[in-house]
Amino acid sequence: MPDRVLRRRHRQRSRLVIFISILGVLLFSAYSDHTKTFDLGSLHNRLLAGEIPNLHSVLVLQHGEVIAEWYFEGTDEEWGIPLPSKKFGPEMLHDVRSVTKSIVSLLFGIAMADHSVPDLDSPVLDFFPEYNDLQTPERRKIRLGDLLTMTSGLQWDERTYPYTDPRNGESAMNAAPDRYRYILSRPMASTPGTHWRYSGGDVALIAAIIARSTKTPIDTYAANKLFHLLGITEFDWMTDDKGIPIAASGLRMLPRDMAKIGLLVLHQGRDQSGHQIVPESWIRESIAPHVFAFTQNKCMISYGYFWWIETGCKRVSYFALGLGGQHIRIVPSLDMVIVTTAGLYNQSASNLVYEMLEEEVNGLQHPVSH
Repeated sequence: MPDRVLRRRHRQRSRLVIFISILGVLLFSAYSDHTKTFDLGSLHNRLLAGEIPNLHSVLVLQHGEVIAEWYFEGTDEEWGIPLPSKKFGPEMLHDVRSVTKSIVSLLFGIAMADHSVPDLDSPVLDFFPEYNDLQTPERRKIRLGDLLTMTSGLQWDERTYPYTDPRNGESAMNAAPDRYRYILSRPMASTPGTHWRYSGGDVALIAAIIARSTKTPIDTYAANKLFHLLGITEFDWMTDDKGIPIAASGLRMLPRDMAKIGLLVLHQGRDQSGHQIVPESWIRESIAPHVFAFTQNKCMISYGYFWWIETGCKRVSYFALGLGGQHIRIVPSLDMVIVTTAGLYNQSASNLVYEMLEEEVNGLQHPVSH
């Protein structure tokens, strides 16, 4: 892939939660505890009026049924390359950016169930024997579980500098002649398992371990072991200049297929017919709050196994989040999945929407009755 493409990465992750709950707050503001219904017409009108600028799609599923599916017009990017303005629709692939990370987590759970990868206490460097010079006692302490919770202890910074800056950790990794050596050669900044740092490098290592252990490229493994079983037949997974799929952010998917991923997690790893695709135990562990990340507007944001967990608010939810407004949010108390795509890759205006509407979601007291 040309350097110009690698440089145009999904920009400042210092605003990692730019789109965590904006659509969810709007949706919950349309919900009536009294009638146990949603005023979807009002919500649709607000979105049409541009309350969330450059929103591309919204899907809302409750009790397994689609209760809203809306598409809008706007500008977009394909992994950093600007695209002309267009009207979006259900058959159009869209960057999901870091939602890719959460899907890599599901793939790891499948590989564990198949006994293709060992337990989470296994040293990461066991899978990279070619780096004999990096087999230091400190690095040998990094376990698979540390990668999945982004607590590897390796020095990594994707928040200080934008992805257009070569000092950004992920941008530097993409520019390195050997991405895995680059990641593993970073200085140890903390004891593994103790300190959370957002790291595309940790995800790249996990994806490499899956591919090496299964002897299958990660995109092929995803197609065979996850996507095809869910009826997901159309997707792209962007690759680097060596043809390796970008594990941290490279997937492009259809919004309806993103919803299938959300339903899979909501249903504890089962598809709509009840077939167990991902082990239930893995789903539970993936959406458990293993490490505190930060606080956003009085809500505690924790991290599981490449999944985000929001607690301390009126409603617990867990979600996959990609820069720019790519979002799969699961709300168990409402038996609901919310999917959005948008083109807000380098914008912060949507934080203002979150601030403005936060009180409305906090006003909800009771879940929908089943």
